Amino acid sequence: MITTVLAFVLTLGVLIVVHEWGHYRSAVAFGVKVLRFSVGFGRPVWRWQRRPDATEFVVCALPLGGYVRMLDEREGEVAPGERDRAFNRKPLAQRSAIVAAGPAANLVLAVLLYAAAHWIGIEEPRAVLSTPVAGSLAEQAGLRGGDWVQAHSRDGADWTDVDSMTDLRWQVTQAVLDGRPLHLLAADRSGQGTRSVVLALDTVPAREVDAALMRRIGLGAPYSEPVMGAAREGGPAAAAGLREGDRVLAIDGRPVADAQSLREAIRSSIDGQRGRTMRWEVDREGAAMVIAVTPRAQAEGDALIGRIDAYVGAAPEMVTVRRGPVDGIVQGAARTWEVSMLTLRMLGRMLVGEASVKNLSGPLTIADYAGQSVQQGLAYYLGFLALVSVSLGVLNLLPLPMLDGGHLMYYLFEGVTGRPVSEVWLERLQRGGMALLLMLMSLALFNDVVRLLGLH
Repeated sequence: MITTVLAFVLTLGVLIVVHEWGHYRSAVAFGVKVLRFSVGFGRPVWRWQRRPDATEFVVCALPLGGYVRMLDEREGEVAPGERDRAFNRKPLAQRSAIVAAGPAANLVLAVLLYAAAHWIGIEEPRAVLSTPVAGSLAEQAGLRGGDWVQAHSRDGADWTDVDSMTDLRWQVTQAVLDGRPLHLLAADRSGQGTRSVVLALDTVPAREVDAALMRRIGLGAPYSEPVMGAAREGGPAAAAGLREGDRVLAIDGRPVADAQSLREAIRSSIDGQRGRTMRWEVDREGAAMVIAVTPRAQAEGDALIGRIDAYVGAAPEMVTVRRGPVDGIVQGAARTWEVSMLTLRMLGRMLVGEASVKNLSGPLTIADYAGQSVQQGLAYYLGFLALVSVSLGVLNLLPLPMLDGGHLMYYLFEGVTGRPVSEVWLERLQRGGMALLLMLMSLALFNDVVRLLGLH
């Protein structure tokens, strides 16, 4: 819990400081006087000012944002000798650059963070597939448990290597959003018998892009051996006598190919409102034995699934994804662009009803993921921080009042018409923007709570 809170505070602190630093440095560069650089809102808990007429740096009690307050005749009296340093007196191009510099700083930070994660190296599961879900697109395409996906292509002619299972899932998600099939080169686990298959992802509606997308397509967890891990005391696995290290050979006479097949058998072992007793054939340190296992029933959405309260499957084979100095920057820029476009596409599809608003996440989900990524290692946390930085940069560029993009929209109107937006319309747009942002924040927080309760 403490790790999660500290990781969340660090994440917000870094992203807010970088965003406001972008506004601050560009304002100073264009000769605008900056009165205050604030991290957070509300009562200041720390402040520093080099001299009375210099910028005041403060940290406030509510660290959920920040702002840079500049000298501006619209917000108070400005001495005649300082009017040339007022924000409102600067040319339109300079005002626009100052406003855009905050989101731009977040995007540049994302490039550097992704690059740093690639330089350090990230341990990710090798792109070896578990047994596809019966009837899924993956099974229909001819993919099998143990297949190693080595490359992907849009057209079946120009191939790009697949670095890991994470990379494969990313390519699948983008193909679904683009509404196109995905060509894959697959071989067995030793790299032999390479063949080309086509995932018909153009048949998957974009609205189905959510946490359960991969399972519906048939690409579950990475391949792992059907070996039992630790069992929770008092759970069905422990009650049946299963032990850590037991290798499951068959269930009810049917061979178990991998951990995914084992999980599916457990999930489907429901008879009415209760778990159905299964006959497990197990290899325990070379000795064959038969164990009766009765899963408990647990609600998942509108259905009941079986659970045995134990870790199922050995650890998957891992690969280290690492880039060189130049390639790391190139990959960082490419991933920042891809995530930016993915974010915009998802927002656009949610706006027209082609994607679920359940994909919106708020501070609770960010805090949860921040804590998890920190525990996985520095490279994982840097990648997570880059992802949130991209999201912050893109969202702030949306043409909504109260956001940087809204101000850029005002300046676009001024550039086209030759006059600024009237005070009356500014007030109306600000109120509308505030109402819309509150609605989006409430929806994101609702999704967070529902997700944490396991109801999504």
